Amino acid sequence: MPGEMEKMLAGALYRADDAEIAAAHARACAFMARYNGALDATRDERAALLRDICGAVGENVVVRPPFHCDYGFNVFLGDGVFLNFNCVILDVCAVRIGALTQIGPGVQILAADHPRDPLQRRALLESGKPVTIGENCWIGAGALILPGVAIADDAIVGAGAVVTRDVAKGATVAGNPARAIRTGA
Repeated sequence: MPGEMEKMLAGALYRADDAEIAAAHARACAFMARYNGALDATRDERAALLRDICGAVGENVVVRPPFHCDYGFNVFLGDGVFLNFNCVILDVCAVRIGALTQIGPGVQILAADHPRDPLQRRALLESGKPVTIGENCWIGAGALILPGVAIADDAIVGAGAVVTRDVAKGATVAGNPARAIRTGA
């Protein structure tokens, strides 16, 4: 029978109060304290810190502190990714951000989810769905990307948008819930 960590990584229902999961989160908290306290660090020094916690970090990645994540090891950043101040990534499942994607300040990318069934919530069960953001995307300030969403290459997400469903290649979406205001090329 799979443990709680294996369930979490698979996107199945799990309990976050499991000792292995709690230890992984504590490691991420220690990382965030170091990373967010290193405001005067060089780009290379911050990249080295990111490589200690993230699943993958490409070349020329910039993540401006403060940065917040649940675990870090489920965050995959392609070459040239830019995350502006105060981004939050709840990475209970994989969060993949493609090369040259730019993410504005205050963006939240949420792979974490909760059951709709009240009995499951009462049992403290959680789940997750992976989030994928393609290459050369622009995610505007304060956008909220919900669990399971895939944003295709070259897409734009307007500031403050709440993205509840997939975004097509080259499309521009905005609003709450986000809707296409320009279709893909």
